Amino acid sequence: MRLLTIGAFARQCRLSPKALRLYDELGLLRPVQTDPHTGYRWYAPEQLERARLVAWLRRIGMPLARIAAVCHLPAADVAAAVTEYWHHVDAEHAGRAELVSSLVRHLQRGDTDMTGIHTPLRLRWATYCDQGQAREYNQDSVWASEGLLGVADGFGPSAGAALPSAVALQTLADAGSTGTSAGALLDTLHTAGEQAAAAVNAMTTAGSALEGAGTTLTALVWAGSDLALVHVGDSRAYVLREGELLQLTHDDTQVQRLIEKGQLTVAEAESHPQRSILVKALHADSGALPDVRAHSAQVGDRYLLCTDGLYLPVALDAIERVLTEHAEPDAAVAALAELVHSAGAPDNVVCVVADVLPA
Repeated sequence: MRLLTIGAFARQCRLSPKALRLYDELGLLRPVQTDPHTGYRWYAPEQLERARLVAWLRRIGMPLARIAAVCHLPAADVAAAVTEYWHHVDAEHAGRAELVSSLVRHLQRGDTDMTGIHTPLRLRWATYCDQGQAREYNQDSVWASEGLLGVADGFGPSAGAALPSAVALQTLADAGSTGTSAGALLDTLHTAGEQAAAAVNAMTTAGSALEGAGTTLTALVWAGSDLALVHVGDSRAYVLREGELLQLTHDDTQVQRLIEKGQLTVAEAESHPQRSILVKALHADSGALPDVRAHSAQVGDRYLLCTDGLYLPVALDAIERVLTEHAEPDAAVAALAELVHSAGAPDNVVCVVADVLPA
């Protein structure tokens, strides 16, 4: 059998030798022969069809883990699997387009009274807070009250009763959701974010018992029909809208930067050893401030705020299934807690599930 060198094989299937070496390591596309001394790879011409399929799927943005599953399907089922994936991508883009439209409408109306534009909304929520099975103490905090939902993931040393995560949320709560306009609300939250950062900085400075400690912060503050999102770190906010779960926040992590540079795929990031390394959080001398932006809610939206103690050990599709299948927030929270413990509960975890209802 005539074999192709990795270079010749790469030219014919339009995959780079670097990509072929990665796919070999992942078990996605194994060479038929590897030199035991040099590590040089050889491929069979019969493998070109699979390699080209992998290349096509990568071009449409399919994660490597999903490509592996598709490549192991019977040939008759591959087209249906690709169609299903693209429907999911389409739905996700449609959901984001609606969020962008909401933001544009907010910007166009400027400082118009937020409570007079749309029907005021109210939220019904449930919370979950757990130390987990592998931690000696819980550094995460959760806040849920009329006007504010928030989670914060503390890290570093813990001393005394005061936790950076709790202080950050308390500072945000003390600011309240005051303001008669969208602009006024955002101004209030920018100031509150600065105050939260200053409070955490003061308690974690060099020489203090909490030196080296810090926290993430993710919160939704609402007035009338509008929400404002406050975020720094890798805790997350999601919205389940019309059956699709969309992530509203951006992870301030090293692996997310690598993904954005094209050096890492989302699937590869899930098992990356540095996936929890933060590039932005609230801690002494970091200079980081929370991002604040407006967000329009709709009746029927379901929000999930959570720390990485939920979304790292539990698959996102399982989280989406729970949020979709359980009508009441407290039932959804209980089901999420069960999933966390089924996965070993390796970390502290807090979350809030909140439904948007007519006032």
